[in-house]
Amino acid sequence: MQKNELYIKDDIIIRILAVKENNALVIDCVRRVMPRWETISFFNGWQQCAEETLYRLTNIEMVEIDSLSPESRKKAYERYTMIAPILCLLTDEEKKYEMVSTIATSERISKQTIRKYLCLYLAFQNVAVLSPKDKESDKCLSEDEKNMRWGLNKYYYSYQKHSLKTAYTMMLKEKYCNGKGELVEKYPTFNQFRYFYRKRKDRQTYFISRNGLTSYQRNNRPLLGDGIQAYAKAPGMGMLDATICDIYLINESGSIIGRPILTACIDAYSSLCCGYALTWEGGMYSLRQLMLNVVTDKQELCRKHGININSQEWDFSLCPGVLVTDQGTEYMSNCFEQIAELGIKVVNLPVYRPELKGNVEKFFSIIQDLFRPYLKGKGLIEPDFQERGAHDYRKDACLTLERFEKVLIRCIIYYNSQRVVENFPYTDDMLKGKIPPYANDIFTYGMNLAGTNLVKVDKRQLMLVLLPRTTGKFTRSGLIVNHVRYKNPNYAEKYLSGGNVTVAYNPDDSSCVWLVDKGNFIEFELIESRYRSKKFSEIETMQTQKKEIIKSVQENNMQAKINLASHIEAIVSNVGSSNGELAAISQNYEKEKIKAHIDIMKVGVVNE
Repeated sequence: MQKNELYIKDDIIIRILAVKENNALVIDCVRRVMPRWETISFFNGWQQCAEETLYRLTNIEMVEIDSLSPESRKKAYERYTMIAPILCLLTDEEKKYEMVSTIATSERISKQTIRKYLCLYLAFQNVAVLSPKDKESDKCLSEDEKNMRWGLNKYYYSYQKHSLKTAYTMMLKEKYCNGKGELVEKYPTFNQFRYFYRKRKDRQTYFISRNGLTSYQRNNRPLLGDGIQAYAKAPGMGMLDATICDIYLINESGSIIGRPILTACIDAYSSLCCGYALTWEGGMYSLRQLMLNVVTDKQELCRKHGININSQEWDFSLCPGVLVTDQGTEYMSNCFEQIAELGIKVVNLPVYRPELKGNVEKFFSIIQDLFRPYLKGKGLIEPDFQERGAHDYRKDACLTLERFEKVLIRCIIYYNSQRVVENFPYTDDMLKGKIPPYANDIFTYGMNLAGTNLVKVDKRQLMLVLLPRTTGKFTRSGLIVNHVRYKNPNYAEKYLSGGNVTVAYNPDDSSCVWLVDKGNFIEFELIESRYRSKKFSEIETMQTQKKEIIKSVQENNMQAKINLASHIEAIVSNVGSSNGELAAISQNYEKEKIKAHIDIMKVGVVNE
């Protein structure tokens, strides 16, 4: 069971929105009421189904957002922006409904309307369904035309790529046959079916349904729009993404390691690179590195790599107030969503919409094109690397991660301060001010515009907020986190009273953890010194190994206990009882002590 999967049972379709332990957050896609939690046992008897089945049973046409009129498209995005803050709070019942109320108040519409938009989007995961509907469209169609439209949608506009003739035959079988499978007296001819198709032919639907949305976005999508300023009217919207660099690197000893991962944050308005992370490890690790890099003074950052720059070349140390991401696992994780505690909003774009974060995609392309001519023959991957008989570019690798990062920084500096941004839509004010067409200069100009959304963030606070969290438990032995004990002298009362609390921890260092209390992070230090500076995964391994050792000797230990019992019973089996004179205990004790006394020194001399 995975997120976004659809399941059907008795014409009821549900979508998985989140999975947590043995529970799943689901939404009824037919009734479209607010999501609810269900146990795993609930899914007995349910079967997976396709998106096409959902659209067919709900009589909703599968429409691509770009096929809508400009006004409908604008309205759809407005409604999506309205509900976006709720999407990251779906698993929190209280905060979810609070946000619904807040949005309803600010937008001056009813909470019912907000819930309607939210459930509609959650059910179909498509921004286009939020567009205003043409209520007259179905009324203009006859029953035969509705059936022909159904047949085209189900059998022609599909991955099976059926011919028009086959789609017609399948439509007759499903819609114009009686219980015995015989054709009824009246039914549309193939010529009528073909005429209906040609009259309503939609090339966009054709490409998407038969070749897939990814192929359409890459090869067929019209390149339209008024630029990023349509929704990023000032600096402060950061676009996040990651890519694998087209180069193989080595370590300090000369061994081939592989291809590094480049993660970047690009300002949507100006295309300025706000920060980057170059790592071997992706996911949440590279994302934390990226956010730390974003809020770091770039002159200080470059100095660490032996590069001196002035502020005009790369001046950015704030955090965008809005972070736009795709639906990657790390971006949808609870860890990253916690950044909202710093006043930063995360917006997850719909699936298969890479053009909505085109600036960051373009950044990756430009950066790699910049260093490509100079790194040929040094591990750089050429376009033919997947072809049969192509050269193995791994053999050419000669750069370490550190050296390649210096190259990368130089490329970013050029990208920000010297690359001409040719397609930026200059305004009258920009033309009057003769603003140079560089990302740095455009960003600086945009800082004075209304709507600029940049947040000053403390580095330590940012890292603490992005740490994973778990449940800790207060006991007399300390604060127990991941089976490890921690202490803080100010919490003596809590050790005695007990209770569960939320704790943030660093997976790479168990030396301390942080109690999360009303936005504050209180540090607790490690009690067990043997675990100091170890990763939690290493501690878990140690504890597992200990359990295995103990388990391996438990059988022998039980036999030893049995043997011990037998020995003791044999020793005490024939002994008598005392004479019961309690008054003489002290005298008897002294006598026996003198009687049993051994001079240790004499014994030692004798033994020598």
